[in-house]
Amino acid sequence: MIPHGPDSVITLPHRVGAPPAAPPRCRHALVERARLEWRPTDGGDPAAVVQDFLTAHGLPVTDLTRPAEHDPTGVCGASLYVSAAAGALMAGAPPGPPTPAPALPDVAVVVHGHTDQPTGPPPPRGPWWLGAWAPSWTPDQHAAAVDIVRAAIARGDVYQVNVVGHAAAPYTGDPLPPLARLSGLPGARYGGILHGDGWALGCASPETLVEVTAGRVLTRPIKGTRPATAQGRRELLESAKERAEHVMIVDLERNDLARLARTGSVQVDELFAVRRWCDLWQAESTVSAALADGLGLADLLRAVCPGGSVTGAPKLAALTQIAACEPVGRGAGMGALGWVGPGHVDLGLTIRTAAADPHRLHLWAGGGITWDSDPEAEVAEAVAKAAPLRAALANP
Repeated sequence: MIPHGPDSVITLPHRVGAPPAAPPRCRHALVERARLEWRPTDGGDPAAVVQDFLTAHGLPVTDLTRPAEHDPTGVCGASLYVSAAAGALMAGAPPGPPTPAPALPDVAVVVHGHTDQPTGPPPPRGPWWLGAWAPSWTPDQHAAAVDIVRAAIARGDVYQVNVVGHAAAPYTGDPLPPLARLSGLPGARYGGILHGDGWALGCASPETLVEVTAGRVLTRPIKGTRPATAQGRRELLESAKERAEHVMIVDLERNDLARLARTGSVQVDELFAVRRWCDLWQAESTVSAALADGLGLADLLRAVCPGGSVTGAPKLAALTQIAACEPVGRGAGMGALGWVGPGHVDLGLTIRTAAADPHRLHLWAGGGITWDSDPEAEVAEAVAKAAPLRAALANP
């Protein structure tokens, strides 16, 4: 691991692609200045490690309410990735089973400067081949996990739990161009790539985990999915089950933001708006608040990670259920990926995200389980969410 301090700029890959949520005017003109990759074996509090590293490299993140301006000649900002396991540790919960992609760090921070020479993904190195996807559990095992969660709900242990499956496929060739294709999927608000030595991420996420601008913090939880047809839209709007599931997570997010907010400032700006991602309708709400004075990036990460829409309610109890019933770790899925800049934080939830290690691509997909959930329908929903990513990553 590269040391945390300001002198950690050693031999680094200087040219970068288009990091998710980077400022549009700088997105394709960035160079790497410094990098931190963290794993639990490195020790320490990952939220504090991130804040200390960014502070040492000139980014003002100890008080997110202080005005700060973008410097076109200095540090532009930083890409930030947090795995699901690191998010659970920030929340004081079990990290879950081992990740199926241990080559990936659990936290990655890349500090970017500016260049006057536009950059982009490197050209492909040889032909691309992707093998068959192998799931980490069968449809029957996925359905059984749904029933386990329903039993926990019946006992009163939890109200809702997000259950996620994983699949991996072997590949040969350069994974960066296929992963970069994910950013072109419709609705990919956090489209982009991030990569390091022996690993890469490609994101097509539509969901905002947390955004801070001008002293205001917001989140946009997504819960509720139907096929993107006229009938699917009607079904989503009329579904009491989907609306109850959605409102439950909105309440959880209100509580998360209340830990960061000025008293009485939390509000729901938009509730159950139906928007499209690829071939799916999804329900999205917006919750916002005025950020309390003196709140730093570490406080922000501890309050919102991991995201409520991919954990459940209550969050800590849901994370305990997740750790017990999912066969492999969530790795790069269900974490956070985005941008930290002067006066601005914008992190997406890493749903609709693929990861590459030196030999395999990895995908995660799932959905929220309530008492009214149908196991077969939940399995089908996870398949539908993964399908556009599999198609984009497939052989030409």
